[in-house]
Amino acid sequence: MFRVHVKPSRDLRNDYAKLTDILRDHDQVIITNKGRGEAVLINIEDYADYEEYTHRRYIREKLAEAEAAAGKPDAVWLSHEEFWDGLEI
Repeated sequence: MFRVHVKPSRDLRNDYAKLTDILRDHDQVIITNKGRGEAVLINIEDYADYEEYTHRRYIREKLAEAEAAAGKPDAVWLSHEEFWDGLEI
């Protein structure tokens, strides 16, 4: 389990190496400014995992919405070509 460390913003400048050591252990750092939380630092691998999690969660939500919409009697169905032509990429 990770630990959360609270550090003042000046540590970004003065003790950056120490902060990276904390992050290397997959702990998190809350950066404060004048005693108030301002930002959170996390390990880059943990950030990638978080991004993957939020992407999967978004996809699951959209699939659930699509499944619910498809079950309605007034659902509009598109052909494969109509669907891809309608996408704005």
